[in-house]
Amino acid sequence: MAKNEKNCRLGKVGGQAVIEGVMMKGPKRYCTAVRKESGEIVRDIHPNRSLKDKYKILGIHVVRGVVNFVETMILSFSTLNFAADAMGIEDEETAFDRWLNKHLGKKATAVFTGIGAVLGVVLAIALFMWLPKLISDWLVGDVEYVRNVVEGFIKIAIFLVYIILVSLTPYIKRVFMYHGAEHKSIFCYENSLELTVENVRKQKRLHPRCGTSFMFLMMFVGIVIGLFLPRDNTALYVALKLLTLPIVVGLGYEIIRFAGKHDNLFIRIITAPGKWMQLITTKEPDDSMMEVAIVALKTALESEFPEEDVFKGIAQPEPDETAENGNNSEESKEDPAGEKNENGDPEEPVQ
Repeated sequence: MAKNEKNCRLGKVGGQAVIEGVMMKGPKRYCTAVRKESGEIVRDIHPNRSLKDKYKILGIHVVRGVVNFVETMILSFSTLNFAADAMGIEDEETAFDRWLNKHLGKKATAVFTGIGAVLGVVLAIALFMWLPKLISDWLVGDVEYVRNVVEGFIKIAIFLVYIILVSLTPYIKRVFMYHGAEHKSIFCYENSLELTVENVRKQKRLHPRCGTSFMFLMMFVGIVIGLFLPRDNTALYVALKLLTLPIVVGLGYEIIRFAGKHDNLFIRIITAPGKWMQLITTKEPDDSMMEVAIVALKTALESEFPEEDVFKGIAQPEPDETAENGNNSEESKEDPAGEKNENGDPEEPVQ
């Protein structure tokens, strides 16, 4: 197949690993595929619409990265919820839960979701903004610019320690294996190979557009922007960090998107730290995990893979007809405007 024909697939599909499954996002729709304990692969399919399609100004460079980041976070919550429901994961109801349901009713979930979100933001600010500044000021003192670099590496160290600790749990190890299946199947598609377990197994698991690499690039961009921020007042410094966060996200997105479509010495250097991190956040998947990734990818790209070919070569128990129809019924008519951005370029990040 011609080289330019292969290149047209770069960046066309992205995804993320979920509980016992994979979400794949194509130009017109996204699909979350999960393998249940019975061995059956169930899917959740929805049209892929973005605010960038409705408001063209949101599709300009840097701004589109912020929009994509927010939409990805929202999508992540919904796909994780579907995966948890498909696996039948439920928390046991405690006496405290019963008390809350009795006094707050349906409001209990909303209240504690809001409290959890606020606490999460506060913790993130403390760990990745306030604490690194405090430590760097204590270590370096008043040496300008050096403090910013030290602060940046402290953030990276905190992030690295966190990832290493969570990777030690068996549950997260399986998520990281599905992460590897996601990357390898996308590589197989981008290399214009038939989507079979045999072909997917041969692919690399470290992808230049991975969300892990994106996080690292944001940290490095944050170091550069931090060089121009006043540090004398900690509260003001943290506030300015928060205000410049959309710029950091937008620039990081543009870099990771560019890196996904080019391969040269400079790109390999700036994406190397993120790929090193992927040695932790991705693991070699087994065949059953690769099958799930293949199903999700084919379903997300319905214009290239008709429904009858989605499960081709993949053995599984007879699906629950009611559940399968229920999932597919959530899919609405596709929005042709969502196929490409205003420049005619696909731009899906690999998570």
